[in-house]
Amino acid sequence: MSPSAILLIDCPDRKGLVAGVANLLYRHGANITHADQHQDHRAGLFFMRVEWALEGFPLDVFRAEFAVLAEELRMRWRLELTERKPRVALFVSQYLHCLADLLHRHQAGELGCELALVISNHETGRALAEFHGVAFHHVPVTAETKSGSEARQRALLDEAEVDLIVLARYMQILSPRFVAAYPGRVINVHHSFLPAFVGAKPYHAAHARGVKLIGATSHYVTDELDDGPIIEQDVARISHRDQVEDLVAKGRDLERIVLSRAVRWHLEHRILCYGNKTVIFD
Repeated sequence: MSPSAILLIDCPDRKGLVAGVANLLYRHGANITHADQHQDHRAGLFFMRVEWALEGFPLDVFRAEFAVLAEELRMRWRLELTERKPRVALFVSQYLHCLADLLHRHQAGELGCELALVISNHETGRALAEFHGVAFHHVPVTAETKSGSEARQRALLDEAEVDLIVLARYMQILSPRFVAAYPGRVINVHHSFLPAFVGAKPYHAAHARGVKLIGATSHYVTDELDDGPIIEQDVARISHRDQVEDLVAKGRDLERIVLSRAVRWHLEHRILCYGNKTVIFD
């Protein structure tokens, strides 16, 4: 695909925002290939994503002129280039289904990124990662060594110049200090339809409660456990005949789906966060 630029904007809502952005792009001859917008009327906020072809486009001139417009209209904004592939780290423990799915999707060309490394507190995933040609690092974690383990993980991430961390069923709670180092750049999958059944054994809790639907949730990681901005969710119907093992098996398919969607949307720069919510552009 031809290289393109993506502009993401959020700001207080007011008249003329779309016209201001579109006119500036038009003046520089932009060929817009995608545009989407959203207004949160209750919050008084405006969100926009615009993508255009870069061929022959004066990007540096536009960037400088847009910065002036953005300051005038109180816009938070960022400009992304599709020719730059983000570098991704996958964290995993002993459950490998999400890891296997992401590795396969990347190999199939579904994820526009470079898989820089896999980090795990178990050796279980080494053969799978190395089969796909991705470096694997075993960093054991215990209550006594957690601080040192996270320091080692951060050193590996810095060395690999990682842009995004994906917790592909990584069964450790990241410290607030670790999370703060990567704001909006850590995606987790939780094996429950949040906010129901938070914690370590949601399928057991769902079975005990007798629910008729189970779900999975992908979300950005914050200091609050399983409480970050939700990116994607999906559900499956179950019945009284299903046991915990059945819920786990059905849930694994949901976990793969919602995590891969969240990762893909993040890599395609389709997500804006505000408060504890997300806007996901088409």
